[in-house]
Amino acid sequence: MKINELIQSFEIYKTNEEIELLGKMDANPLPLSSYTEREQVIIDNMVKKSLVSKVRNKDLYLVMRNDWWTNTIAIRRIS
Repeated sequence: MKINELIQSFEIYKTNEEIELLGKMDANPLPLSSYTEREQVIIDNMVKKSLVSKVRNKDLYLVMRNDWWTNTIAIRRIS
């Protein structure tokens, strides 16, 4: 039996702040320093949950929303 047959839906728990920040984030990388200190803490939590990717470019950290998040929102709105 496959795991997909056992689990009907898989959803990562997100706080209201994470949902709001994910909605504002773009799929294009932006510097982590462009966010407020509170938003940076939330982004670090989302990196641990694999909702956001963090990439180092020389001395600059860039963050971007993972693409599957937009697909999840679109599916929820259609359903």
